[in-house]
Amino acid sequence: MQEIFIDIKSLDADARGVGHLENEDGSPGKVVFVEGALPGERVSYETLKKKKNWESGRMLTLQRASSMRVEPKCIHFGVCGGCSMQHLEPSAQVAMKQRVLEDNLWHIGKVKSEMIMRPMFGPTWDYRYRARLSLRHVPKKGGVLVGFHERSSALVADITTCEILPDHVARLLVPLRELVGAMSLFRDVPQIEVAIGEESTVLVMRIMAPLTTADEVLVKAFADKWNIEWWLQTKGPDTAYPFYPLGKELYYTLPEFGIRMPFKPTDFTQVNHQINRVLVSKALRLLDVQKTDRVADLFCGLGNFTLPLATQAREVVGIEGSTALTTRALENAQANGLAAKTSFSTRNLFEVTKDDLVALGHFERMLVDPPRDGAMALAEALAELRKTHEDLMPQRIVYVSCSPSTLARDAGILVHGAGYVLKKAGVCNMFPHTSHVESIAVFELGEKPVPVAAE
Repeated sequence: MQEIFIDIKSLDADARGVGHLENEDGSPGKVVFVEGALPGERVSYETLKKKKNWESGRMLTLQRASSMRVEPKCIHFGVCGGCSMQHLEPSAQVAMKQRVLEDNLWHIGKVKSEMIMRPMFGPTWDYRYRARLSLRHVPKKGGVLVGFHERSSALVADITTCEILPDHVARLLVPLRELVGAMSLFRDVPQIEVAIGEESTVLVMRIMAPLTTADEVLVKAFADKWNIEWWLQTKGPDTAYPFYPLGKELYYTLPEFGIRMPFKPTDFTQVNHQINRVLVSKALRLLDVQKTDRVADLFCGLGNFTLPLATQAREVVGIEGSTALTTRALENAQANGLAAKTSFSTRNLFEVTKDDLVALGHFERMLVDPPRDGAMALAEALAELRKTHEDLMPQRIVYVSCSPSTLARDAGILVHGAGYVLKKAGVCNMFPHTSHVESIAVFELGEKPVPVAAE
């Protein structure tokens, strides 16, 4: 069969090369997404999925290589789905993410930032301090597999090492295979979650049946040999409990602010501790908090931003949708001597209204750090608040985002509906070698929008 070659013009949000087949008259035809291809390259591909207006495939032959192409460091690249961009030079990865952010802001939100900030960089290897390892018993491959899913598949990749996990955890992949394979419930351990703190490493084993006495002996011996701690989880994350050894505390630090942040291994924390420190520092500088300010930290979690903010502001109000999280955040504030300057409440921020904002009172500054769904209800509530309560509008908002599309959507509402100006925006390379885009945006209160008269 004759190979079909295509010129790659760009990358999509999943780090696939994008090109077009040619129509008979030479004009661009059907769009094609090619795994493993980079802009500027000419490649042939095998089709994986074909639709009327597009198709996706995997690169077969590289006829012309991009200057941005590098040799992937991981021997499992292309099979494991954990990293899709190792073949792209790291600074080019960040540039691509910056373009994704700018494109989303304009095409979705119809806004442009007055200034694009310099990207925030960090370590590109050994950075992942949180991970969820999948397990599956596959007799044809020698027993239990431990690792990430294969690319575009529910199968567990047959990996023996990982370049983005810290070395002391990557070395556990093969021993974990052997451990679970020797246990009575080798078919009943679907995942192991990794959580690394400043002084300890916790592995949370999800078990679908109780450990036998012999299993407990094996698990404890593993912990002693590899200097890790075991937690067990029987159902959802709330059922996780410490098993062996007991007594150590899992925590991370924010040294610039003198913060020590305890957390549970099933809590949400950033996977990249080094970049988290950079991100927190940058967000607070952009927010420009004054000593007399009352600040809102929405989607506050455990207080990752709340507690540093409390070292600078008069008062910080942390709001989160989970009572368990706000309780933990208050405990963390107390442990850091900041309880007098912080308060926490539980609210569903995906349903927040103008009346809710009125009840909360005036904030000079607001920090927003939502999950991937974004903060559309908040943006809409602020737009409504601007119509009737000008005196309650925050002067500045810093929005930390893990989804450029929902950030762009919410930015459109804040700018066109609430009258904010998008002053600055930029990316933070929280997840090197992946297509995940972490970003940050600064909104300053501008002129009140003029209502559009109905026709």
